[in-house]
Amino acid sequence: MTTAAAPPVDLGRLWTLPGVYAPQADTHLLARALRAEGPTADMDVLDVCTGSGALALLAARCGARVCAIDISMRAVLTARMNAARAGHRVRVLRGDLTGPVAAQRFDLILSNPPYVPAPDVRRPRGHGSERAWDAGPSGRRDLDRICARAPDVLRPRGVLLLVHSGLCGAEETLDRLTASGLRCAVTGRSSVPFGPVMTERLPWLRARGLIGADDDTEELVVIRAERP
Repeated sequence: MTTAAAPPVDLGRLWTLPGVYAPQADTHLLARALRAEGPTADMDVLDVCTGSGALALLAARCGARVCAIDISMRAVLTARMNAARAGHRVRVLRGDLTGPVAAQRFDLILSNPPYVPAPDVRRPRGHGSERAWDAGPSGRRDLDRICARAPDVLRPRGVLLLVHSGLCGAEETLDRLTASGLRCAVTGRSSVPFGPVMTERLPWLRARGLIGADDDTEELVVIRAERP
């Protein structure tokens, strides 16, 4: 079921350095999925591509033990500052996806990775905001790697919650997670107007057949995958 205007989740007061992804509609959609899981004090939670740390802090407010990771040093500093300001204990690490915690296992993994299709196949350099959303021509540069790596850091009956645009292909994500041995389904959907980045790229997206000539909204999806 697609929700056009679900109420935002209270993520608290957050501060972000320039170039760090601030909470948007996808963050709130994933936050609702996180709350539905009911994280508790006996759970270990991992937030991959944490950005501002909003989801990590939400899990920490529920009492969970939380680790957050981002490849951007500015995001790491932002998440650490937000955790300190909120008075929550969150371990924030710099690294590529699950790399820094490859030897650990978690009950719940959250991820809102870069997923916006971009003409340039290369990862953006520097500290610009495009690092937080550009994900190559298919939008799946990081999604596919998360699908491959997540099962290795999930405990039995552990859950992955992953949000991305429908433009990237929800079925592709489901197929990859299933091939990795997880039971998965789309559990959340939301339709949102195109933002500035998508609007700027409309000619290119339409030329590639990713968006129809009359489309003016983007569907976001949350995929829940559980390790048997």
